[in-house]
Amino acid sequence: MTAEPSSSPNGSIADAYPPPEIAARVCKLGLAKVNTAVPTMVALAVLAGAFISLGALFYTVTITGGKGEPTLPFGLLRLAGGTTFSLGLILVVVGGAELFTGNNLIAMAWAAGCVQTRQVVRNWIWVYLGNLLGAGGTAILVVLAGIHLLGDGAVGETMVRIARSKIALDPLSAFARGILCNVLVCLAVWLCMGARSVADKILAILFPISAFVACGFEHSVANMFFLPLGMALTAGSAVPLSLTSALSNLALVTLGNIVGGTVLVALVYWFIYLRTRSQSP
Repeated sequence: MTAEPSSSPNGSIADAYPPPEIAARVCKLGLAKVNTAVPTMVALAVLAGAFISLGALFYTVTITGGKGEPTLPFGLLRLAGGTTFSLGLILVVVGGAELFTGNNLIAMAWAAGCVQTRQVVRNWIWVYLGNLLGAGGTAILVVLAGIHLLGDGAVGETMVRIARSKIALDPLSAFARGILCNVLVCLAVWLCMGARSVADKILAILFPISAFVACGFEHSVANMFFLPLGMALTAGSAVPLSLTSALSNLALVTLGNIVGGTVLVALVYWFIYLRTRSQSP
């Protein structure tokens, strides 16, 4: 996703790409994504699932206070956690990987007539499965590494608390939080498409991702990590996490992510910048 330098209207290569050009670039990138070979697509998706999980793990450790030790005020603690969670999307964008939630922007290329419906669905299915494999595999490695034992077990308690809070959400809240989350994730990717350097991309990611985490929105790929981790850590306990509840949360959040990314970002920007081009003979 690294942009090649090109002159902006005022002759500078330091300025961001303007929104109409970002829209064209997103459309072109969507075409490239749907034409990626399946083995490559899945491998990149596994990486993305692992990258987001590493960001989620960094977030978990950040918000965990040592037993008996004071923590930051609520808002500042959430901000710190959101900042560290941003590691996940930074790795995806700069390192190169396929993330289901970011790929919801392919809907712009679909609306513009650049790609077919079956190509979009094919990409989303393979990438979603790859993300699930990467996130689940990372959760297994985290348990095997004993990361939950850090802080005299406080990190593990935080992991379980996060997972329980997710399955405790009512269906409407889970769906709505999924919508709001992917609005910000897709806006972060949109801003990255306007950036011309690695530093620009990192800065573009930082604020939208910190915002969604601090506000408690729901990201399906992050939940692919948090929920299996919580289930593993509560297995054999008096109140284990239910697989049915976990799958229900994941389904609702995924649907919300799709609505937020496709309808409220991709299709809105298509309507603004590419609608007339799509209608041209």
